[in-house]
Amino acid sequence: MIVQKYKDMLQGKSVIRQLSEFAVARGQEIGYENVFDFSLGNPSVPVPQEFTDVMIKMLQEKNPMELHGYSQSLGIPSVRDKVAASLNKRFGMNYTGNHIFMTTGAAGAIAHAVRCVAEPGDEVLTFAPYFPEYAPYINLTGAVLKVVPADTENFQINFEAFEEMLTEKVAAVLINTPNNPSGMVYSLETVKELARIMEEKQKQYGHDIFLISDEPYREIVFAGVDAPYPSAFYDNSLSCYSFSKSLSLPGERIGYVAVNPKCTDAEIISVMCSQISRGTGHNCPPSIIQLAVAEVLDLTSDLSVYETNMNILYRELTELGFECVRPGGTFYMFPKSPEPDAVAFAEKAKKYDLILVPSDSFGVKGYFRIAYCIDTEKVERSLEAFRRLVKENY
Repeated sequence: MIVQKYKDMLQGKSVIRQLSEFAVARGQEIGYENVFDFSLGNPSVPVPQEFTDVMIKMLQEKNPMELHGYSQSLGIPSVRDKVAASLNKRFGMNYTGNHIFMTTGAAGAIAHAVRCVAEPGDEVLTFAPYFPEYAPYINLTGAVLKVVPADTENFQINFEAFEEMLTEKVAAVLINTPNNPSGMVYSLETVKELARIMEEKQKQYGHDIFLISDEPYREIVFAGVDAPYPSAFYDNSLSCYSFSKSLSLPGERIGYVAVNPKCTDAEIISVMCSQISRGTGHNCPPSIIQLAVAEVLDLTSDLSVYETNMNILYRELTELGFECVRPGGTFYMFPKSPEPDAVAFAEKAKKYDLILVPSDSFGVKGYFRIAYCIDTEKVERSLEAFRRLVKENY
């Protein structure tokens, strides 16, 4: 007999993926260049040339067994050392290679981090709006995801609700800054207050509460915005990273867990991750990609197009009357729907070939997400569709 819970999940397919599939099908009818597809957070800028050059050079010069053989289960030692050194230089930390575990992207990092610190039945808190895949990431470990209601004034943290929900059952708190879907970056004040409350509750309850920080958008931060590194402010922290956005490598599925050297059992958590891999089938990401990213750790793709696109859309949408907290980073914005039912609004938008994601699956009603990681020329052409949508419906 097949497993019912996974069969049941077929009825809950990702809204984002459904809209992306609709956009592709619509593109076959009218040409994809005429579909303003803001559904999927797929980077739209090329990888750095340096990464391509490194790959070519390795393929030409290195031993094929080194490039294509299995790496160690924790990742390649030289790569882990370089990741640690880069984080130390950038954020004033004291990682060693022993605190780094290489993963298949940030999703793989979260999957391991949660299993390290939360037992089945434990609660994991996250904050709305949140990435919808957090639900299967957490709940399929046997832990239980609980969502703290949003602070819709500025999409920082609703601390009053957080303190209420931070009960003795909570083993971990999962944050995402810069945030998908709001585009907001947690301020220094927010991160410090989060750390203060968690430290206080750890003492009150007499057990560890871990901070799992999901950081795939760490490098996409706009001018004038401060983006503190959460692990620098809270000892029991696990930083989960992906190179998907910074280097435009989502298909390569490469990231890591960085274990705060000050956290409980810091010296064995990465080794625990290798044991977790035995049960999840993770095993290790490709050797060649580990080696390549290690050579370009402090580089990024040209990410400036995302701020350009944000400015164009933010200016136009606010002039059209949309309420929107100005994003501080990522390639998302999260305007308020002009009607309470965001799903109905998104359906109307489809008639103008605007593919927008309603906010319900992000844990907030009445908003919609725009993933503006598309060509600037297409963003500019979409403005007339937004104008028509508003004029003819609102």
